[in-house]
Amino acid sequence: MRKLVFPALIICYLAVIVPFTAQIRERSLAVKLGRMPEAEVIRLVAGEHRYLIAEYAVTKVLFYFGTLMEKQKNNITATPEYFGMFKTLETAIKLDPYNMDAYYFSQAAFTWEVGRAADVNSLLRYGMKYRTWDWYLPFFAGFNSAYFLKDYASAAIYMKKAAELSDNPLLTTLAARYFYESRQNDFAISFIDVMEQGARDKKVKEVYGLRKKALVAIKALSDSVQRYQSAQGSCPASLAELVSAGLITEIPPDPYGGVFYLDEKCMVRTTSKLAFGKGDK
Repeated sequence: MRKLVFPALIICYLAVIVPFTAQIRERSLAVKLGRMPEAEVIRLVAGEHRYLIAEYAVTKVLFYFGTLMEKQKNNITATPEYFGMFKTLETAIKLDPYNMDAYYFSQAAFTWEVGRAADVNSLLRYGMKYRTWDWYLPFFAGFNSAYFLKDYASAAIYMKKAAELSDNPLLTTLAARYFYESRQNDFAISFIDVMEQGARDKKVKEVYGLRKKALVAIKALSDSVQRYQSAQGSCPASLAELVSAGLITEIPPDPYGGVFYLDEKCMVRTTSKLAFGKGDK
């Protein structure tokens, strides 16, 4: 009976992998992402090899996204398969919850780009059950809760946990402040610095470097708007007035290809929404 078990597992494994491989082969290079079977199915047929499959899935997503970034640099518009990317990484994390690259890329791509901070936090909470020593995961979740979800109570809990695991006084301070709205730009830049330094993949570092450049520009413009308001007692009609007033020499370019502007609440925004291919305002 036992002699029949291994061949049966091989047959099941091939039944899952072969259609998946065929699907990928038929697609163009720019969209070779595909769809993976559910993690439960892969665990059943792959056993200990699930860690290798998880690593393959993460690597495939990084390569796919890197290909799209190269196209963007060459002014070739291509809409990323964000849902497919997310589901692939979700499967990878369930197969191997210790794979840090999966968390890094999920945090890099699915919060800023597509507004899936709540879903990313779900992945992070799953990882916290296994990476119990790792302060990065609650740090990411705390940032998402404060910056994107405006859930400061949860942010404080996550940051407190991150501070306890890292013994980092900065995180203790951030937990105490609850990330007030007026501090968000400063905190975002500090967060990006940590993310960029910790990322191992070159493409992920590029994602964070680009994000930091945009946030630094927004902070500089926001600070100048506040100085204008203090001096004039009103919001400037446009960012161009900051140049006329001598507060800035020029309006910096948006590294995502958009245009910075002031919204109805006198907040600095960009037509790109800090993502490639988002279109006009």
